[in-house]
Amino acid sequence: MNVYTTDKIRNVVLLGHGGSGKTSLVESMAYLAGLTSRMGKVSDGNTISDFGKEEQKRKFSISTSVVPIEWADCKINLIDAPGYFDFVGEAEEAASAADAAIIVVNGKAGIEVGTTKAWELCDKYKLPRMVFVTDMDIDNASFRQVVEDMTAKYGKIMAPFHLPIRENEKFVGYINVIAEKGYRWNGKEVTECEIPDYNRANLDLCRDTLMESVAETSEDLMERYFEGDTFSEAEIRAALRNNINDCSLVPMSMGSSLLCQGIYTLLDDIVKYFPSPEARTVAGVNLKTNDIFEANYDFSKAKSAYIWKTIVDPFIGKYSLIKVYSGVIKTDDLLYNKDKDIEEKIGKLYVLQGNKPIEVSELHAGDIGALAKITAARTGNTLSTKATTIQYGKAELPVPYTYRRYKAVNKGDIDKIGQALQKMMHEDLTLKNVNDAENHQMLLYGMSEQHLDIVVSRLQNEYKVQIELSDPKVAYRETIKKKSDVEYKYKKQSGGHGQYGHVKMTFESSGDITKPYEFEQIVVGGAVPKNFFPAVEKGLAESVVKGPLAAYPVVGIKAVLYDGSYHPVDSSEQAFKMATIQAFKKGIMEAGPILFEPIMSLKVTVPDAYTGDVMGDLNKRRGRVLGMNPTGDGKQVIDAEVPMSTIFRYCTDLRSMTGGSGDFSYAFVRYEQCPSDIQEKEVAARAAKVAENNIED
Repeated sequence: MNVYTTDKIRNVVLLGHGGSGKTSLVESMAYLAGLTSRMGKVSDGNTISDFGKEEQKRKFSISTSVVPIEWADCKINLIDAPGYFDFVGEAEEAASAADAAIIVVNGKAGIEVGTTKAWELCDKYKLPRMVFVTDMDIDNASFRQVVEDMTAKYGKIMAPFHLPIRENEKFVGYINVIAEKGYRWNGKEVTECEIPDYNRANLDLCRDTLMESVAETSEDLMERYFEGDTFSEAEIRAALRNNINDCSLVPMSMGSSLLCQGIYTLLDDIVKYFPSPEARTVAGVNLKTNDIFEANYDFSKAKSAYIWKTIVDPFIGKYSLIKVYSGVIKTDDLLYNKDKDIEEKIGKLYVLQGNKPIEVSELHAGDIGALAKITAARTGNTLSTKATTIQYGKAELPVPYTYRRYKAVNKGDIDKIGQALQKMMHEDLTLKNVNDAENHQMLLYGMSEQHLDIVVSRLQNEYKVQIELSDPKVAYRETIKKKSDVEYKYKKQSGGHGQYGHVKMTFESSGDITKPYEFEQIVVGGAVPKNFFPAVEKGLAESVVKGPLAAYPVVGIKAVLYDGSYHPVDSSEQAFKMATIQAFKKGIMEAGPILFEPIMSLKVTVPDAYTGDVMGDLNKRRGRVLGMNPTGDGKQVIDAEVPMSTIFRYCTDLRSMTGGSGDFSYAFVRYEQCPSDIQEKEVAARAAKVAENNIED
């Protein structure tokens, strides 16, 4: 592939609802640009961008991929982002690397939740955008309906650049609104045709909207517009380009990816209207001077790049995908990674076409490429030179809140599983592997249950190791509500020195559940020698780890040693420790043991229409709704407190209730006494484990 300068580069991310046709659109563009000799199909598992085994099996995109194509003396880096919400982290990374976006809408399905989320993502990264309506070859696809719905939702900034021509319900051509000309497809060729009468009124309406937008770009044009002057096509296109770049205008076009109809004009419009990186701004911090470093994709400034994504594949190896923020990066350059404090020679430079690496000699500012075998590099790292060390801000990725407990099917694979998950976490920053030592479980965090299921499948198919998922243990706590007075005598004789320890203790609530226990001794007269007090406390420390009620950690206990006895020969620290452990078990069970459950502060953001359903569901989960706050964009933030045990599968349930439009987050706030039925269930589960002699450490 040729080397392209900054002004000849277009970085375009394809966003939209899952199944709207983004991958097929990329395939059609690649075919028209001569990158492939035949178009692949998602259903056949042979597209350029969906190269992963899981993607081919499941028939949808899981990871972001880059497909650079050459068109009209420009390089268009097409970034195909997954549409399903399980992989929103991938879409975030893709948007952070792009300079413009195409929001893909299915002509049959119309506006979906993913369309709205794509728009919000464009707003977040201030991306100029264009809406492309796919599947226009299907009979009941309606471009007019999509235009009306988008205009109703986002206002008059929506501007159709093309209108469909239909004959006998078939999509046969299009009208160019700017040129006011009609075109018909004859096989692969396009010929000019008359504009049908039924299109004339709609064409006039769309053109008037465009002319108003053009006039608003300057006082001179506004004056000419009111005088009835006609703008030249060059003036119109220049003005529209400015409006698109400042997001005050959003073009709408349509076509059929399957038949390659409308794709040629889409590629032309990308080159004509979307900004090159030099029209965008980006800044970091020069760590040598602590000054702001205005990179702004200037090729003449010091070299710097940002790693926006990592690909770790057992078959193609590891690649760090970079976007060059300044300078020109060349083969064998020496780059410094401040995050890892390491300087590495980058070796060869590549651009990735899906999973196919193509070697290039250099990458100019604004271009997207890949580095291989940069072992220390991670997503979010900044690469620069030691002479001018730059640090850029990291992309803000969503926090995973869905988690499951996992176990190795084969215990001998535990190390391999850890290594495989480590590689997958380098690739997917919304995946977390957590060792919950307190509850003796390994936890896998992701964006949804489907996300975690795909991780399990990838581990088996790509890394040849198996794990099984299950519901995690809830971090319950045990405490007491009464006071007990107990004694225990530990006595053992087996020839020679025996074991003797005798304690009398009281147990009551300390009132502070942030600490496991408080220990106090009020022994008088030397009934228990002072040198055995540490052994008693050690017995307490061991006992609170696993309580006698349901084997959960004990908190908020005050233990007082007030009496006991000892044997001058047989007493030992071990004996007093064992006596304390047994006294603890007896004392806790006699002091009205209760279970405390963790309570989470939950924030649910949903459109107004779903607030009733969500609040009703929270009540079923034993939640307490504390209030609602409007966000100003037709949504409400519901604040509630819910028991942790009720939100394990909340992601799936919330999506089902809201059609995928709801989001949530939570954080631990405190412990509260759990209902008696929950306590009985946990105690019964503990008893069953004891009966099976299968108690976990």
